[in-house]
Amino acid sequence: MGDGMVNSNKKKKSRGGSKKKMTHEQALAFKFVSEWVFLDHPSASSSSSSSSSSSSSASCLVDDFGVQKLLGRAGEKLLFELHSHSKFSDGFFSPSKVVERAHINGVKVLALTDHDTMSGIPEAVEAARKYGMKIIPGVEISTIFSPRGDSEVEEPVHILAYYSSIGPTRFEELDKFLSNIRDGRFLRAQNIVLKLNKLKLPLKWEHVCRIAGKGVAPGRLHVARAMVEAGYVENLRQAFSRYLFDGGPAYSTGSEPLAEEAIKMICHTGGVAVLAHPWALKNPVPIVRRLKEAGLHGMEVYKSDGKLAAYSDLADAYGLLKIGGSDYHGRGGHNESELGSVNLPVLVLRDFLKVARPIWCNAIWEILECYAEEPSDSNLATITRFGRTRVFKGGSPLSCGQDLIDHCLPLWLSSQEMENAEFEAIKSKLSNVSVSQGGIQVLIETK
Repeated sequence: MGDGMVNSNKKKKSRGGSKKKMTHEQALAFKFVSEWVFLDHPSASSSSSSSSSSSSSASCLVDDFGVQKLLGRAGEKLLFELHSHSKFSDGFFSPSKVVERAHINGVKVLALTDHDTMSGIPEAVEAARKYGMKIIPGVEISTIFSPRGDSEVEEPVHILAYYSSIGPTRFEELDKFLSNIRDGRFLRAQNIVLKLNKLKLPLKWEHVCRIAGKGVAPGRLHVARAMVEAGYVENLRQAFSRYLFDGGPAYSTGSEPLAEEAIKMICHTGGVAVLAHPWALKNPVPIVRRLKEAGLHGMEVYKSDGKLAAYSDLADAYGLLKIGGSDYHGRGGHNESELGSVNLPVLVLRDFLKVARPIWCNAIWEILECYAEEPSDSNLATITRFGRTRVFKGGSPLSCGQDLIDHCLPLWLSSQEMENAEFEAIKSKLSNVSVSQGGIQVLIETK
């Protein structure tokens, strides 16, 4: 009996997880990831890198489920959150509140991926500054998968897009593409309300719009919230299970593009395309096969409770990246994963950045090349739309292209990424460009 008590106590002590040394491969991956995370904090990056380069000091926390939690500077967890929503689509909180909550949860890199809009990104970038967090500009695009044969079925498919720090190339094309989807969302939501009215639920369109907020295209979640507030259902789950589920009595489709078209648009605008929550699909295999042919880079396989083996195997079968995120909306409740709850292994983060960084590097090059060739206000706006180029304490205005080179490029690219002939040629062109166009001053961040 005494031995049993000792074993029980030992188990209790280990519940918090244990520090384990990284393998050599993990240590190199950690160095690669942390250097990118702390690009705009070089001293932090060097201290992280120096500690990870030594196998004796490189460590990660392995919890009771065998999940690695990367330890960065001073033992901080190096968490990526790659799927989150704000009030700019169907989330409950503003982008700044999402960023604040992510910071409290230890997140170091946050992708804001609102449905069919990137309007919340500037606010997220601004809010992330004070926490030293990195924002990946993202979007979750609503699409439809159209069957070709008897073995396939039509169903909604969501594609996540991840962009560089200064956002998409050809932004106007992407914005128009997303705007068309949002217009369809308005019509879809109106049709849902009409169907509910025919089902003897006199829900008001104005009620749905008030919940969605000014300028936000209403989605099913907004309709569900209005139904709860009006007393037609007890909770959101009941609204979906009774009326709003795919194919349900009040379900309606919008004017979503084909999934393949969305992936091609993402690739055309310098993004990384990832299939969101494949476990929600009725028939994922033909969808993954077709989307891979269209240029899909990866798919979600990790959730807050770990890796889903079946989808991990499917990703392996088609040579796709394996990532994941909480899909946080802020609605609360027992079934929602918290920001930062998906602990992606360091090798997964390395693989994601190995694919993403060359794509993003090329996108940044394209955007800067465009401005160097035609230094107009509109081309400058493309650079500064999402880039960290606004002033806070002690800032100064950009006066010439050389300032972009000296102050902005190091925030977006590593020194290795900037050391190539293409960027050298752009630097040469930019150094002779005056940034103040039409009396507009662009401010840069200084520390």
